[in-house]
Amino acid sequence: MKGFFKEFKTFLIKGNAVDMAIGFIFGAAFATVVKSFVNNVVMPPIGQLLGNIDFSNLFIALDGKEYASLKELGDAGAPAIKYGLFINDFISFLILGFVVFLFIKGYNRLKKEEREAPSEPTHKNCPECAMSVPIAAKICPYCKTRQ
Repeated sequence: MKGFFKEFKTFLIKGNAVDMAIGFIFGAAFATVVKSFVNNVVMPPIGQLLGNIDFSNLFIALDGKEYASLKELGDAGAPAIKYGLFINDFISFLILGFVVFLFIKGYNRLKKEEREAPSEPTHKNCPECAMSVPIAAKICPYCKTRQ
């Protein structure tokens, strides 16, 4: 059991777990901001354009009764399909997915530039025999030609 806790402590201290935890915290905070953006900035103008529709208040009560609002439905404890909330959440998902896509695309571009960075050549071709020899070589080890 001591070995298990030692391994767990090493895992936590290495930094990967800490980095992952920070990523989750920022991800959750960012998702909250995106959800607020959708609910408070994006959907009101769309609802206005579609005839003063409040998407967050769109539902189908499954008990057959009529309810004026989602709050009234909730107070009655009636089951419902809350498709307006689903629309809001789906738009939040699309925006969040798009931002993550842009982030990963930028990250991959930076990694590609890092991989493609030209390095200093370490070898040259001998003009006589075309074999690869170190740049610092004064004589080709294959054909003995002076470089």
